Amino acid sequence: MEKVQSHSFKAEMKQLLNLIIHSLYAHPEVFLRELVSNSSDALSKIRIKKLTDSTLFDFDSKLEIKIKLDKETNIFSIEDTGIGMDENDLINNIGTIAKSGTLEFISKLKESKKEDSSSLIGQFGVGFYSAFMVTDEVTIETRNDEPNGKAYRWKSNGDESFTIEEIEKENRGTKISFALKEEFKEYLEDWKIKTILKKYSNFVEFDLSVNDEKVNSVTAIWQRSKDDIKEEELNEFYKFVTNDYNEPLTHLHLNIEGNINFKSLLFIPASAPMNLYSNELDKGLQLYTKKIFIQDDSKNLLPDYLKFVRGVVDTEDLPLNVSREVTQTSPILAKIKTILTTRILNNLEEMSNKDKDKYKKFYLAFGPIFKTGANSDYTNKEKITKLLRFESTHSEDGEMISLTDYVSRMKEDQTEIFYLSASNKEIALKNPNLEFFKSKDIEVLILSDPMDVFVVPNLYEFDGKSIKSIDKADVKVTEAEEKSEEAKTNEDNFIAKFKDILGDKVENVIESLRLVDSPVTLVVGQQGMDAQMEKMMQMMDKDFVTSKKIMEINLKHPLIKNLEKLFVAKENEKLELAVNQLYEGAMLIEGYMKNPNEFVNRMYGFMQDATN
Repeated sequence: MEKVQSHSFKAEMKQLLNLIIHSLYAHPEVFLRELVSNSSDALSKIRIKKLTDSTLFDFDSKLEIKIKLDKETNIFSIEDTGIGMDENDLINNIGTIAKSGTLEFISKLKESKKEDSSSLIGQFGVGFYSAFMVTDEVTIETRNDEPNGKAYRWKSNGDESFTIEEIEKENRGTKISFALKEEFKEYLEDWKIKTILKKYSNFVEFDLSVNDEKVNSVTAIWQRSKDDIKEEELNEFYKFVTNDYNEPLTHLHLNIEGNINFKSLLFIPASAPMNLYSNELDKGLQLYTKKIFIQDDSKNLLPDYLKFVRGVVDTEDLPLNVSREVTQTSPILAKIKTILTTRILNNLEEMSNKDKDKYKKFYLAFGPIFKTGANSDYTNKEKITKLLRFESTHSEDGEMISLTDYVSRMKEDQTEIFYLSASNKEIALKNPNLEFFKSKDIEVLILSDPMDVFVVPNLYEFDGKSIKSIDKADVKVTEAEEKSEEAKTNEDNFIAKFKDILGDKVENVIESLRLVDSPVTLVVGQQGMDAQMEKMMQMMDKDFVTSKKIMEINLKHPLIKNLEKLFVAKENEKLELAVNQLYEGAMLIEGYMKNPNEFVNRMYGFMQDATN
């Protein structure tokens, strides 16, 4: 037998322990939730291995969790018959932070002074250390599932170091024990522990006992009839499977029979997790077959744009010895995915019609990721498109409308759906390209979500109406008025002078039919990229080159008329200064001006002339 070996915690581990023990948890009782959750995970892992490996150590032991409370010795212990750990697991999983970036995340969480971050801590693999809130020293005794494996004891006071020694242990699994601090001796009371377990762990899938009395109501809630399940039970089950303290926004209970058979209980959270757009969001639906747990993160049951949905799926059509590789290519799961996707979209459509406030909450939380389905799911593109929501020039501040709403109030002779992309509605409403549409009271959708510029241009049409950006040069606004040949020639020559002055700064210069109050504007060519899209591309790639814009001139504007007089009088120096100032002013409005020095100095010159 090996002697006791001492190991030092890594520097970041010491900081993490200090944060958790002294700053992080608002409710010390969550130590129990975290320890039970870890035991449940260990049992789930061994249950899966038992499906395909009969050589595992202690194969026939019952999968259970036992909590012992000893008032005489002041010892709290929790023991499971799960997968257990070896020496490397104790050093690498217990002695170091499980995931990179965890310490930084938790430090920021503390700095933000969030009242209770305990709903998040379990996601980062450090929930075990919550035990140090209620004790000064923790002991782990563990034996893994290898037939020739060894048992070990890990011990630490959560300060500088931990020790590991080899011991004898007859059973597979892990036992965690510790003496409670004086102020936390209430956690030795049966009633107190049972109350906490009912709150956090009532739906643990394995028998859970306190001093040999079973306390959890192990039940496959999704197998029961909808009418037999109370709202409180649904909320409790949701919190159990998600570690979310809040109640879900809505749920969907399915019992599908026919060519394929499965039962499912799905939830849409009330708010998005902080890592919704990160690859670290690896939790999918829980997959069962005949009530036997198979996978905790089955990503193949839903498309990516619905990855925020949580819950369980239980099918009788998969074999019990199914492996992760099989589930990735299973035609059965592909069919289930199709059904689940359809039912969720139908549920959202019903919500959007019957409970607009609830749907708005959903869309504000998950709209940016949900709308990507319009680009990726061609089967359901029409359904998803109808569920999209946007601000508009005619909507109240903070309100959003659907494309169906927009079409229903289009002008009688209007054939296109118009949109404008901007960082927010306030900025959009000041865009010169809106002037014609305002003057004719034509509604324009405002795309303020960055994801919109990836989605909307690829819709192309809705309800037979083409969808067009008002920033595009080819948008049909109004017909040019009839002019004499002489007037047209003079204007063409004037416009050509603009183009000559600006040179290759612009793609072209043309008369504007959309401007009312502004002298000039910049628009995108027919093949050009949306302005907001270009800005996003610039953010992602500093070497990205934006396309040249087309300058439109409002020939009726007093300033332009004055410039035309300068052109006729051949005062080319003043005209050149003014044209460049107009161009750079338009660039400033669009957010493309890179060097404002010339613009400002030129402006000073104009001000000096005006005040002479």
